[in-house]
Amino acid sequence: MSTSEQTAPQEIRALSVLPARREDIELHTADGLRLVGEVALPAVRDPLATLITLHPLPTHGGFMDSHVLRKAAWRLPALADLAVLRFNTRGTSSPRGRSEGEFDEGRGERFDVAAAIEYAEFHDLPRRWLVGWSFGTELALMHGADPSIEGAVLLSPPLHRATDADLAAWDAFGKPLVVLVPEHDDFLRPAEARRRFAAVRQAEVIAVDGAKHLWVGEPSVRRVLDEIVTHVLPGRGPLPARYEGPVETAGGDDDETR
Repeated sequence: MSTSEQTAPQEIRALSVLPARREDIELHTADGLRLVGEVALPAVRDPLATLITLHPLPTHGGFMDSHVLRKAAWRLPALADLAVLRFNTRGTSSPRGRSEGEFDEGRGERFDVAAAIEYAEFHDLPRRWLVGWSFGTELALMHGADPSIEGAVLLSPPLHRATDADLAAWDAFGKPLVVLVPEHDDFLRPAEARRRFAAVRQAEVIAVDGAKHLWVGEPSVRRVLDEIVTHVLPGRGPLPARYEGPVETAGGDDDETR
């Protein structure tokens, strides 16, 4: 990475990496697997809340570095005092490494979700929210109703694996459910999403005009991160578009299709 230490506020771009304490971590599941991940914390303060992120479908290129989740880790510790925990579910590989096990269509992944929540609890990461994207929304709905979770933000939920019974269970759980649905989603569009999520009385379905399932483009990313911060930390959004302080630039291309 290259670093800029200009004193004037700098525009936050797709590859901007803001200051944080970043640590590679391992999660250990109840069925004996080791999962690789990372936690990003505010550089000098304790976090106000925690995002436990659940990535898109690994059989279609999803992993802990899928671009919206990566940018959350790059920006939100500095901009919103949030901790961001990312990890590869079983059988998933990324530059961080490969998690043990094999993809299990969301079934065995219940142990992965539990291991991430337990890690956050054991390390006293406060006010834990799930942030799922695509396949990750299925994991949140199917396995995320843990008493220590304050709520969940769902990005582009396909509702393929999550059933009406899972929606009923989240309704009974009673915790906030924020559902961001792209106008041009490939799987579930706003009108149908409102119908399906009506089963969860506390769900807030937010249609995002012009967006697609993969949230390609900086305007879509900013909208997602703004909505996350606004709901997890009311009063802290919208996020600034510029940052006053050292900014690194990540190497390589920013592949927004993953």
